[in-house]
Amino acid sequence: MPEKRAVVLIGSPGIGKTSAALALASDMGWGVVEMNASDQRTGEAIEDIALRGAMFNTFTDDGEYLKTSDGGRKLIILDEADSLFGRQDRGAMPAIVKLINETRQPVILIVNDFYALSKKSSSIKTKTLQITFKKPTSVSISKTLRKIAEREGFRIDPVAVETIADNAHGDMRAAVSDLQSIAEGKSVVTGRSAEALSERDSRTSMYDMVYSIFRKNDPAGSRRALLDSDTDPESAIIWVDENLPYEYTDKGDLVRGYEKLSRADIHLGRVRRRQYYGLWSYAGDMMTAGVATARHSNIYSGGRVRFPQYLMKMSRSREVRGTKKAVCLKLAVYMHTSTKRVELDVLPYIREIASADREFRTSLVKNAGLDSEELAFLIRKKIDSPEVVDAVAAAAPGPYKKSDPGAPMLKDEYPEVPEPVKKAIDEKPAPEGAQKKLFDF
Repeated sequence: MPEKRAVVLIGSPGIGKTSAALALASDMGWGVVEMNASDQRTGEAIEDIALRGAMFNTFTDDGEYLKTSDGGRKLIILDEADSLFGRQDRGAMPAIVKLINETRQPVILIVNDFYALSKKSSSIKTKTLQITFKKPTSVSISKTLRKIAEREGFRIDPVAVETIADNAHGDMRAAVSDLQSIAEGKSVVTGRSAEALSERDSRTSMYDMVYSIFRKNDPAGSRRALLDSDTDPESAIIWVDENLPYEYTDKGDLVRGYEKLSRADIHLGRVRRRQYYGLWSYAGDMMTAGVATARHSNIYSGGRVRFPQYLMKMSRSREVRGTKKAVCLKLAVYMHTSTKRVELDVLPYIREIASADREFRTSLVKNAGLDSEELAFLIRKKIDSPEVVDAVAAAAPGPYKKSDPGAPMLKDEYPEVPEPVKKAIDEKPAPEGAQKKLFDF
C-alpha cells in the first residue's frame, strides 16, 4: 500500500485533468467509479458509492470480474472536489477524508482551486500527492489538432489550426470543440472556415492582473488586464492594496503608489454615495495604470502574488457563521431554549466542557445530533482530529452488549419463568363479570 493513497489534479477548467484520469484508467485496464458536481455528494452518498467502490472488488462494464490480487483495480474519481456547497453536500468532507485514509484502490481528486479544498482538512495536504496542470501553449494545441484531423480523415489548413489554437487561450477542450464545429461534414477545413469562429471570451485572473501592474512595466496593459478580468474595481483594489507594500520596497515608490491608490478609493467612495458607476473607469485607471507609473526605481520583488487576507478572513468567517448557526439551533432544540440564549450564554461553557470531556462530546453527538463538522467547530479542532473522530465513532449506534450499563435485556437474556408459575397463570380463573376473550368462544 503506498504512503499516499490519493492524487489531487489541480488546474483551470478544460486543460485535460479528467481526460488524463480516464486515460490512466484505460492504459492500466482499471474500472472507473466517478462522481462529479452533477451527482448528490453528501457524506452518505460518497460513502455509499466512492468508499464502497474503494474497499471491495467489482465487475467491469463488460461484466468481467476485477480481482484486486490479480491487478484488477478500480480508479475512484471525484471530479470538482473543491465545489462542495454547505447543506447540499453536508458531511462530504469527512467522507472524503475517510476515503483517502481507508481506500484500497487508487483515488484521484480533481479540483480547480486546491485552497478551497485543503482549507477544510489538513489530511488533504499531508496525505495526498498534488499535481498541477498548466495551460497548454498554442503550439501544443496546434499539434493536437493536427493529430485529430489526421485520425479523423480530413485535411486542415495550417492557418486554420493556428486560428483555432490562438482563439482557445489555453483551453484544450474549447479548441477541440471549435475544430469539431467547423469540420463537421467537411473533408477540407480552410482558413476561411476558421475565421467564422467568434472570439472566445477569455478572462484574466486576478493574479495576472496584479502581475501586469507590478512586474511588466506596462500601464496600458495593466488597465486592459482589469477590463479583461471578471471582477469590479471594488474587489480589484483589495488585491492591489494587499500586494503594494510587498512589491514597492522603495519608500518613494510606495508613497506614490498609495497616493494613486487613495485617489482610486476616493472615486469608489463617490460611486457608493452617488450611485454613479461611470466613475468606476477613473478608479480603475488610478489603481492599475496609476499605480504602475508610480514606480521610479528599478527594484522589483521576486516573491509570489499574495491573495488578499481580507477576502480570506471574510470567506472563513462566512463559513464559520453558518456552522455556528447550525450548532446553536441543534443545542437550542436539545436544551429547550432559544438560539439567542445558546449563543450568548450557553455556548462558551459548552465549548470548554466539550473540549475537556470525552463523554460530554460523545453525548452531544448522540443526543443533540451534532455532525463531525459541527463538533470540530465547537471544540476548535479539524474534522479529522482524533477528538472528533473518536467522539463520532463512540456515538455511532451499534448492537447492545451485555456489558453495557443500562442496556436493555436482549431476548435471550430474559429470565426463565418457573413451570409452576406458568401453570398457575394459565389456570387462573377469570373474575366474575369480566369480558370474555376472543379465544374463549
